[in-house]
Amino acid sequence: MEYTFPVTRTTHPKPRPEDETKLGFAKYFTDHMFVMDYDVGQGWHDGRVVPHEPFLIEPACAVLHYAQEMFEGMKAYRTADGRILLFRPDKNIERMKNTNERMCIPELPGDLFLSAVKAVIKEDMDWVPSAPGTALYIRPFIFGNEVSFSVLPAQHYTFMIILSPVGSYYASNDGGLSTSRIYVSDNYIRAARGGTGYAKVGGNYGNAMRASADAMKANCKDVLWLDAAENKYVEEIGTSNAFFRISDEVITAPLTDGTILPGITRRSVIELLKSWGEKVSERKLSIDEITEASKNGTLQEVFASGTAAVISPIGCLHYKGVDYPVADQKVGPVAQKLYDNLYGMQTGALPDVMGWTYQLF
Repeated sequence: MEYTFPVTRTTHPKPRPEDETKLGFAKYFTDHMFVMDYDVGQGWHDGRVVPHEPFLIEPACAVLHYAQEMFEGMKAYRTADGRILLFRPDKNIERMKNTNERMCIPELPGDLFLSAVKAVIKEDMDWVPSAPGTALYIRPFIFGNEVSFSVLPAQHYTFMIILSPVGSYYASNDGGLSTSRIYVSDNYIRAARGGTGYAKVGGNYGNAMRASADAMKANCKDVLWLDAAENKYVEEIGTSNAFFRISDEVITAPLTDGTILPGITRRSVIELLKSWGEKVSERKLSIDEITEASKNGTLQEVFASGTAAVISPIGCLHYKGVDYPVADQKVGPVAQKLYDNLYGMQTGALPDVMGWTYQLF
């Protein structure tokens, strides 16, 4: 079903960034945003596209005190012939449904969600960048917007979408892929079984900031988390899923414990690798196995995958004060091939042999 929404256009349009090669990540926001409300007994209602601007919120609003919220992350890509594509939005809808169920947030129908994304991007199509490595980042989110100190699911919610033209999440000097240092945290945990690790919620990220601060002190860009139960098995890298290529096997943590975010790029990486005949395993992998592989030369590649970074190669792991290099610390062939194929399909530069792209316009 296709939905239509009223539009209030801004009377004060912002100047768009002149140099698309220097967008950074989430430094600029477009002219408009999408807003929709939910009330128990009425459902989702009054969707509208309005100017992107600050809004008032009651200080006693439940989300500010009990963090009942969720968010998603997507990108829209401009092709060389001017089309605008999304990448696997059905998987964002699937994950959003699971997150909402975990957070006691009302389900948002997938066709309504896609119509909202299309409506707001339609108003800000000129903001979709076209320079290599760029995209329009899409941030949908829902929060409990009820004045209440009751620790119960809210009765009223707000759904919003904001847009930001972005460059590479981990930018290199030449705009291509480069490796980074990653800090292995053995003091803090990201998620435990029965928690919200598999859900896309802000608390997972706020909880990570202390370890991120430790990473910065060690001159590292991000954190590799270990499991909560034994503090032994690798899980995620900051805002991304983690992959380790040891000998001829590419390994990533399994989703079975519910502590790993089921990334759309993660799923795509696994499916692509299998289609190429690569050996891929979703299994537990200990940090000791990784450090030993670094020592004996079988640790061929480590990389992170995610919507923001697509593929982010890692050249060194810093664990308990010791650096463990990954091969020659250069971008590996598997990471490069994955990036080239994923970004190529996302931007229409390569044929979408997997059927993953969705044309908006």
